[in-house]
Amino acid sequence: MQTNFQILIRLYKSYTKKYLKKILLSVFFTIILAGSTSAVAYLLDPAIEQLFINQNKKMLYTIPGLIILAFALKGSSLYIAKVLMISVSQEVRKDMQVDMFNSVITADTQLIDKKHSGKFITNLTNDIDHITNLLSIAFLNLFKDSFTLIALLGVMFYQNWKLSLIAIIMIPLASVAARTLGKRMGKVTIQQMIKAGTFISYLVEIFKNHRIIKIFQNEEYEKKRAKVVLEELKEKGQKIAEIMVRASPIMEFLTGIMIACLVYFAAILVADNELGVSKFFSFLAAMMLAYQPVRSLATLNMTIQQGLSGAKTVLPIIDEKPEITDKENIKNLEFNTGEIVFENVNFNYTKDSETLKSVNLNFPGEKMTALVGQSGAGKSTILNLIPRFYNIHGGDIKIDQQSIYDYSIYSLRKGISLVSQDTTLFDDTVKNNIAYADLNATDEEIIEAAKNSFADEFIQKLPNKYDTLIGENGIRLSGGEKQRLSIARAILKKSPIILLDEATSSLDAETESKIQKAVSFLTEGRTTIVIAHRLSTILNSDKIYVIENGQIAGSGSHDELLNTSSIYKNFYEKQIKK
Repeated sequence: MQTNFQILIRLYKSYTKKYLKKILLSVFFTIILAGSTSAVAYLLDPAIEQLFINQNKKMLYTIPGLIILAFALKGSSLYIAKVLMISVSQEVRKDMQVDMFNSVITADTQLIDKKHSGKFITNLTNDIDHITNLLSIAFLNLFKDSFTLIALLGVMFYQNWKLSLIAIIMIPLASVAARTLGKRMGKVTIQQMIKAGTFISYLVEIFKNHRIIKIFQNEEYEKKRAKVVLEELKEKGQKIAEIMVRASPIMEFLTGIMIACLVYFAAILVADNELGVSKFFSFLAAMMLAYQPVRSLATLNMTIQQGLSGAKTVLPIIDEKPEITDKENIKNLEFNTGEIVFENVNFNYTKDSETLKSVNLNFPGEKMTALVGQSGAGKSTILNLIPRFYNIHGGDIKIDQQSIYDYSIYSLRKGISLVSQDTTLFDDTVKNNIAYADLNATDEEIIEAAKNSFADEFIQKLPNKYDTLIGENGIRLSGGEKQRLSIARAILKKSPIILLDEATSSLDAETESKIQKAVSFLTEGRTTIVIAHRLSTILNSDKIYVIENGQIAGSGSHDELLNTSSIYKNFYEKQIKK
């Protein structure tokens, strides 16, 4: 775990250093701001002395003019400084979001599976907001208020050093209060981030499962759950707000004590002719103007603690290095027939379980091989290991006698297409969903792929045909239509290896027939590994493996397995009864 100082150094080196010119320019304008603010306080001395006591008419326009100029400089310099830091903060925000997105998009599948997508969304938005506030608002206020306070203290000491010593007692008292509140703010902010992540995760689940909620009539149940989550989020937000405003009564109390003391001692000094009335008002103005920067600096630690809390959740994600990476000086894998061989492969998702145990498989090139077995036997795991969504823990996997671990992941995955039973589509047009397999594909190639998957016939009936938006995960399409789009995407990729998790059991006979024809076109002359759910697939396969508890319980042709494998015979008989 990095210390707060190390985190600040890291944020500077990685994100703010490149914008140092803008930051220094902003600091320059905060110096002008500090000078103009102190000038306002200083000008009250000659204003009272010359205009009200001496009634000097020559200065009647000069001093008011200088006051206007001082306020104009104050306003414009503050505006420019803020605009510059807003620009920096938005650049930093974008840079951090890009880094985090890049880290997530290249992260191992296992890491993504462990964490709800809603948590990542919260990290990418809410938590990064806290960090950008630290790098923009806190940074600007640190310089702006520090320079302003120093300049005003200069005016105060110039007018009367005795009163100034009394006034600056408030600064260490305010810093002690701020430090205490800052520690509390850091703890509450982390708790709020966790609750915000839980809430976003809950929202994602609600939107994804809204049909399930309705069909099981659980609207009232979800309303109660939402109320609990929102109540917890409200409590954390309220605590943060309360801590932020807690500085106000403390500062007001300290200011009251200070002003009372100043009035008391000033009266004595005026009576002893050690202090003029004009100088006292100038001093008082400087002190009152100093109230805002002192208060701002007192609450600055809380903003810093919020930013550090955000950094503690975001930076580890940015720094996450995928385990599934290429070796140095890697070469591209060359596909020939697409033969795939598993040699004594061991794999487990967790340390406490063993999913695959010394598995030996041979998937002949340009042939279809089926995997049969009970749910949880390890069939999907075998499919996921081939494109290296996960790394094996022992043994080797070879394609055309080449270990997939000795060649680039990009070239490996370029030769593989996946059609899953959980069809995944984007909230985009039909055309773009198909073209996702080849972003440089022509319209003619896209249409041809759609025709070969029997998707063109329903696409032509859509409102905008290939330019029709299909909604989140293709919500506006039927299950069969989504499956045909998924197959069209795989056809467009023209890869030598097809991984197929069939999903035709819940479709009507006509749609199933079309999808079977589309699959036949997709897999013709290609190495195909299919998790078999349907009898037709089993009979069409050149080879069948029976998977049981992460091991090979049998292999051979359909007829061979009927005679040698009771597990397969039982599976086949159940299919016949269907």
